[in-house]
Amino acid sequence: MTYKKKLIEVAIPLEAINAASAREKSIRHGHPSTLHLWWARRPLAACRAVLFAQLVDDPSSRVGELLADSQLRAQAEAELPERLTAWENSKASAQGAAANAPEPTLEDVAVEIERKRLFAIIEDLVKWENSTNEEVLERARVEIRKSCGGELPPVYDPFSGGGSIPLEAQRLGLPAYGSDLNPVAVMIGKAMIEIPPKFKDMPPIHPGIKERSFYRNAEGLAEDVKYYGEWMREKARERIGHLYPQVDLPKEYGGGKATVIAWIWARTVPSPDPAFSDVQVPIASSFLLSSKPGNEVWIEPLIDKSSKTITYRIRHKGTKAEIAAAKDGTKAGRGANFRCIMSDTAITPKHITSAGKAGHMGQTLIAIVAEGKGGRAYVAPSSAHEAAALEVKPSWKPEQLQPENPRWFSPPAYGMESFGDLFTDRQLMALNTFSDLVNEVRAQIESDAVAAGSSADSTPLRDGGKGAKAYSEAVSVYLAFAIDRLADAGSSIATWSSSGFIRFTFARQAIPMTWDFAECNVMSDSTGNFMGAVDWVWKALLGFGPNAAGSAIQHDAQNVVLPAGAVVSTDPPYYDNIGYADLSDYFYVWLRRNIKDVYPALSGTIAVPKAEELVATPYRHGGKANAETHFLGGMTAAISSLASQSSPDFPATIYYAFKQSEIEQDGLASTGWATFLQAVISSGYAIVGTWPVRTERAARTIATGTNALANSVVLVCRKKDGAADTITRAEFIRALKRELPPAIAELQAANIAPADMPQSAIGPGMGVFSRYKSVLESDDSPMSVKTALQLINRELDEYLGGIQGEFDADTRFAITWFEQHGIGKGDYGVADNLARARGISVESVKHAGIVESAAGKVRILARDELDDDWEPEEDRHLTVWECLQHLVRQHEKDGISHDTAVLLKKVNTRAEAVKDLAYCLYDISANKRKDAKEATAYNALIADWAELTRQAASIHDTSGDRQIRLDI
Repeated sequence: MTYKKKLIEVAIPLEAINAASAREKSIRHGHPSTLHLWWARRPLAACRAVLFAQLVDDPSSRVGELLADSQLRAQAEAELPERLTAWENSKASAQGAAANAPEPTLEDVAVEIERKRLFAIIEDLVKWENSTNEEVLERARVEIRKSCGGELPPVYDPFSGGGSIPLEAQRLGLPAYGSDLNPVAVMIGKAMIEIPPKFKDMPPIHPGIKERSFYRNAEGLAEDVKYYGEWMREKARERIGHLYPQVDLPKEYGGGKATVIAWIWARTVPSPDPAFSDVQVPIASSFLLSSKPGNEVWIEPLIDKSSKTITYRIRHKGTKAEIAAAKDGTKAGRGANFRCIMSDTAITPKHITSAGKAGHMGQTLIAIVAEGKGGRAYVAPSSAHEAAALEVKPSWKPEQLQPENPRWFSPPAYGMESFGDLFTDRQLMALNTFSDLVNEVRAQIESDAVAAGSSADSTPLRDGGKGAKAYSEAVSVYLAFAIDRLADAGSSIATWSSSGFIRFTFARQAIPMTWDFAECNVMSDSTGNFMGAVDWVWKALLGFGPNAAGSAIQHDAQNVVLPAGAVVSTDPPYYDNIGYADLSDYFYVWLRRNIKDVYPALSGTIAVPKAEELVATPYRHGGKANAETHFLGGMTAAISSLASQSSPDFPATIYYAFKQSEIEQDGLASTGWATFLQAVISSGYAIVGTWPVRTERAARTIATGTNALANSVVLVCRKKDGAADTITRAEFIRALKRELPPAIAELQAANIAPADMPQSAIGPGMGVFSRYKSVLESDDSPMSVKTALQLINRELDEYLGGIQGEFDADTRFAITWFEQHGIGKGDYGVADNLARARGISVESVKHAGIVESAAGKVRILARDELDDDWEPEEDRHLTVWECLQHLVRQHEKDGISHDTAVLLKKVNTRAEAVKDLAYCLYDISANKRKDAKEATAYNALIADWAELTRQAASIHDTSGDRQIRLDI
């Protein structure tokens, strides 16, 4: 099967992509993810880069065209002699992976130059500030058109979820299609890629707008969302403002009235002590309100046993013991273990569960946080404020039950069974009020739109309308999203952070049980208020700049029909990581109420569809085995359908997120990963590449002393050749030994960080495995994917171990000694035997400046013990070990700097061997010695290798005085 290879099948600037992806985590206001919560979204930078590389030809596919370009040919001819010199030096040193590289040709240099040019486009493309930069985006579109015959192909994501892939496809000018079984996901997709193009470049319609000459993209729509959000807030204030009374400030805060930010509540249960069984006692995880050093604020419970009452006062500062006790609240260990502050008896999980199930769990107000004069003010609770909350009677609450799955949902175990039970009555009243106003605001917007000159066309939004009615519905969708954000902030699962803000319901991908909670004031201007929710929404909307059509529909992935010539890029569910359907019901119960008139078909079910969801959830499918069968069968069918319908001219890209706990237990052959790969391969795809995408700095790869994994891996897939052969296990292993080493060497040459190497090596390894019809074991049974992964990992280990033979003998001694002892001491006799086996002596290694030998003991010198005045040009016993350790020390001190680049330049012909050694020592540190700090040092150096090499190349060694300078 012949086809043009795409860039993503050969090389991508992974470090630049990962750095931009990591940076996105710090982007708050204006990021599309803040429009509406969705779990495990892929970074936009990664999606944008992957799509570009998936569509653009790799330069190796058009060598003739490159050499026909006179300017490029001349540049290649000028650079070839330098490449040949470097290659000859590498061969002469007989060290490192580069020693086995073929002689570079003019074609090789031309391809490399062109690839660098494309990399530069990607490096600009992934920067957050260029997300809406038309000049940068158009450069990318030009390259895509060039590789796609002048036409931009449609992109389809059948598991569109949070909408990152369709949004970035649309940003690149590609027709974007997304579908999902989940109606909440579909609504997010419509709000991101379908609605904004309908009202592109339109001015706002609200009364009293300021004159502007031009509104770009969705700016006018966003301004109306903000205006009508304020309209809703004022209407809500008229109806329920009295439920949010101000508080009297104590003298230490200047006195007077103040607006409440949050009411802090603790859940209560009857005391387990029979003498106080009629007393509701608090179960609170913490009494600490502010943890600012030297100015801590905490709640002190005051117990009167004679009257059987508990009151609370606010304390400032205090002793270390008092602050520590306040931080623990009434906790008495992990989980639902507390102590009764009335009797000091234990409150066990069983007692709390029984009280909750019997309806005996209550709540008590323990503090009030208000807007002080210059900061937060903390006020003791009052009976009036408690009554204002507890006397409210909402007219409606969601009755949809939470699933009986304690892995993701803890509250049902304590009697909070429905989604409505997660809210207090005042919270329900607020959400109901704003929901009613969403329906009312549509009529107001439609009237204002007609008055502003919009068409009075009554065609609804769902039918393609663009008139006043459709516009009013569009604005109301975003206001409904603001209510969902309010629900996230305003439940009894949300807690108060001692840093001074409300921690929302979904602090993680589950709904936990919380024992003390913060009820936000939706009418305030502080954390968790309604206008804050509106702000997040309209600012996210500003970033939607549609350059192509977009469509999001509700459909299951197994039966969806793709448009002709579609390119597939998708981010499917990850085995059993996240219960998307179960969790999204939290929002669906409100979204259904608020958009049922706009999208009735999306709101037709009482709850989100679950039976067809492709997640391996044991409680839903009657056990782990059935859940895996459901996942494997459904995912195979879905991906098979995609493989049969997608364009053969382009590879498909499929994201997979690793589940860290499972990887730590089973390694890279974990159950979920293997099952997912099996589904991909069984669908008719061959895997031709794997690229690890991470959203943390590459240097921060070790958290537990093991090989910490990237957040997700992008699988690059091609349709398998119909005439594929069947081979034996032995033939597969021979093919791995033949093809994997040069592929790993290429990954090293591309500066793939050591922490990412195991995942990256899976690509070429699985490329061997998946191109065959099957690989047969000795008993003629087909080899499992899990076994193939284990064999690939073994070959990677052998490769990393094998390159040790290419180092000098002193370095090989140091590697083995480091693997056995780290920088600790060992017996001289053992060291002597080890050295003699390498044809040297311990004295040789000592003379090289690597070890210390004294009193019958030997140890490797730590980096901070190395000679500060060391110069590699003057070292008459130079080793690769020394070169690396000096370079790591300089990099740890200065990072990417002139001095680090100068040192790399001085290492000269040993640079490739130094890089190989960094990979080798990372593997030993991370996987054998479990030394997180040491592994991170090597990984960080490789992560910055490309930039250090670039800087070193611009440093010129002047003849005569050997002065080294940096060209400015």
